[in-house]
Amino acid sequence: MLCLGVYAKEEFTSTEQSQISVETPGLFSHSNAFQVDFAQLAKNEYSFPLPVGKIADVTPADILIETTKGDAVKAMFGGVVRLSRNIQQFGNVIVIRHDNGLETVYGRNAQNLVKVGQRVTAGQTIAIVGGEGNRTSLLFAIMVNGRRINPETILDVDAHALHRQVVTFKKVGNGISVSTTRKERKKEPEGMSMDTNNPFGDNAVYRLDLTAIKSWHYPLADSHVISGYGGKRHHSGVDIKNAPNMEVYAAFDGLVVQSGNFSGYGKCITIRHPNGLETRYSHNSKNYVNVGDKVKAGDVIGTTGRTGRATTEHLHFETRINGRAFDPAYVFDHATHSLQKCTLQFKKNGSVSRLK
Repeated sequence: MLCLGVYAKEEFTSTEQSQISVETPGLFSHSNAFQVDFAQLAKNEYSFPLPVGKIADVTPADILIETTKGDAVKAMFGGVVRLSRNIQQFGNVIVIRHDNGLETVYGRNAQNLVKVGQRVTAGQTIAIVGGEGNRTSLLFAIMVNGRRINPETILDVDAHALHRQVVTFKKVGNGISVSTTRKERKKEPEGMSMDTNNPFGDNAVYRLDLTAIKSWHYPLADSHVISGYGGKRHHSGVDIKNAPNMEVYAAFDGLVVQSGNFSGYGKCITIRHPNGLETRYSHNSKNYVNVGDKVKAGDVIGTTGRTGRATTEHLHFETRINGRAFDPAYVFDHATHSLQKCTLQFKKNGSVSRLK
């Protein structure tokens, strides 16, 4: 495994033992980047955290894995337990600092079976699965230097397997940039263009005057919000609901750059717009458009469904700029189904604000 050193020590500060997200001392002391070669791992050096579990939800920050009561939670890689305690909103939670520089988080356990400072091996039982409410499940996350990374970058969640690739983790400001050698990332899902709009050019700021947009349409008529953006689940869009098989509309004029099955999104459509935005519509029962189709605002592009990881028929709607999701409420007033009357200011670091 390529890396710059062994980072899992057996002694931790009080902060490291009490907080989930903390920086890893020395991780970037010699360089602003390190690599991990997941293709070189032996079978006994990796374990999916719930080998018999079923993926219930995947976000850019974590995975919810459902299983049966009493199932054993396994350590993903070898390392040392940094945190093992009860924390509000996470319940009994364990954080393991691995020798490869990564950390993994195992939350909502019924019982933690390991202590801080204990060295564990990949596949070792570290907890008994718990859950939230009537749901027996594990909330799992991967971190680098205290920052959560998209678990699907590392894992083929449906196959419970690692992507066989070299991953580079680079410190950029207060965040982490992740790049891989996995060429097939640009080939999946089928029909997906992974290139994104970049309205910034060489500028650090991009402004979009919503009042100047004359052609627009709210994506789902007579609907209401059932799950908002962000929150503790780090929801990357907004869920809006009317009824099954209702018509889904293109929000603006644009070009269809993806139409097909897309992991947990199910049947999904992504449209690139001349105004610099991209919009995404998912969990559809049917897609009516294909990659390369040009659409107008208000064109019917599909119907609502529950494909992918959805528990009810609804539309998961996302707004994105330069590949980053942001709250669709900056663009649409969900209560009145109207376009907001303001100018939006976007920065390359991902921040969004309204200008008067």
